[in-house]
Amino acid sequence: MNNQEKIRQLVELREKARLGGGEKRIESQHKKGKFTARERIEMILDEGSFEEFDMFVTHRSHDFGLEKQHYLSDGVITGHGTIDGRVVYIFSQDFTVFGGSLSETFALKVCKVMDQAMKVGAPVIGINDSGGARIQEGVKSLAGYAEIFQRNIMASGVIPQISAIFGPCAGGAVYSPALTDVVIMSENTSYMFVTGPKVTKTVTGEEITTEDLGGASVHATKSGVAHFRAEDEEEGFLLIRKTLQYLPQNNLEDPPIIQCNDPIDRMEDALNEIIPEDSHQPYDVKDVIYSITDCGEFLEFHRHYAKNIVVGFARFDGIPVGIVANQPNFLAGVLDINSSRKAARFVRFCDAFNLPIITLVDVPGFLPGSSQEQGGIIIHGAKLMFAYGEATVPKITITLRKSYGGAHDVMGSKQLRGDINYSWPTGEIAVMGPKGAIEVLEGKNLAAIEDPEERAKYAAKKEEEYKNEFANPYKAARYGYIDDVIEPRNTRFRIIRALKTLASKKDKNPPKKHSNIPL
Repeated sequence: MNNQEKIRQLVELREKARLGGGEKRIESQHKKGKFTARERIEMILDEGSFEEFDMFVTHRSHDFGLEKQHYLSDGVITGHGTIDGRVVYIFSQDFTVFGGSLSETFALKVCKVMDQAMKVGAPVIGINDSGGARIQEGVKSLAGYAEIFQRNIMASGVIPQISAIFGPCAGGAVYSPALTDVVIMSENTSYMFVTGPKVTKTVTGEEITTEDLGGASVHATKSGVAHFRAEDEEEGFLLIRKTLQYLPQNNLEDPPIIQCNDPIDRMEDALNEIIPEDSHQPYDVKDVIYSITDCGEFLEFHRHYAKNIVVGFARFDGIPVGIVANQPNFLAGVLDINSSRKAARFVRFCDAFNLPIITLVDVPGFLPGSSQEQGGIIIHGAKLMFAYGEATVPKITITLRKSYGGAHDVMGSKQLRGDINYSWPTGEIAVMGPKGAIEVLEGKNLAAIEDPEERAKYAAKKEEEYKNEFANPYKAARYGYIDDVIEPRNTRFRIIRALKTLASKKDKNPPKKHSNIPL
């Protein structure tokens, strides 16, 4: 074979590899509303930037007739490219080859790009569309999954890891995405579960559809496994690119600062009026967020899960930050099990990748009740406290209205190493709300008043006294727990100035193998 024939052979092999499982299976993939593995990579990465690894890899199995079926690339496309000019590593499971099932060589390919990403210090994107382990390969498939899991664990907090679920993801396959930083699911075409509907029915007798068991809606609203629920794959690709715009390449770098043309001293007069006169009245904290961030942009995580707390990425004068905010218009912004877990995970994510944390506080306390106590609200609330106390990035906390009891401590308080703590004049910082406090403090006196009308008048008078004395920011400011009481319309400017001041902040935790967070 001469050189020209060898080159022709290379071109033919590349064409064969690009066809994956063949034209019919590609057509079937498209009919389901799904793109192929290679199309997905091209749509996510900058045009022409993809460099592929291991195109010519095939499986090594000789059991159950597999020796007669060989496909180049063996069910997963791997390599690296760029997003907005920044290097990323990527693997995309190919459902047209053995249903995207994982083999020994498939796993080795994924492990190779993850190892390279760690060496280079670049993010990893995994696109999941797989029937799970390749059963014909038995324990080799299980070992392959475990090799990937180990790398997910070692990469955690070192390089950003993003998982897109654009098809089935079942059994052992779900644990790799669960170990990553961000999980994106597409509506109607993706699902995740440890055990499918058939086995569920056999074992428990429960009849349930694939969608109801592990669809995008379930994981975005009920389990919290999915950070984003995309309408389709195209929106999923945009979310991946958008998320990476806020993150550094690795934990040793700072997040990318961009040029900002939104004035840093822009005042929002509407903020002076946003807090209702009646402290029981709700308002939307997202209106506050959109008013103060650069160009009103906010990338919200977990939008449909634990809506009583809002988390996401934004920028202030081009500086990427993470925002955590209680949401008064859902369950009054109370902290419960799910919101504590959601916020704790997000705070740790920001801290791992050097994003300052801006906390907007309006919290009446922790949600009472037997279901919360039996569900472990103590330990879940402690996760959020632990996350804030452990974080060494700049932490700026602004109390908008209520900040009561243990929830005050948990939400980025000065004692949990809050760097700069501001309050609006509407801040109410106290052990508990006026009504509850008077019931405790004046219980005997109230019981002694027989006339219900007189009792109500006395209670109202005492509540007003308590409010004037304690339910304001000045008591906390007197002790230095609040650094300043600021005018709401100046919030954007004060945050930006604080971020600039804290840019060189150094904070260290004691030497240790690792902490023992209350999981």
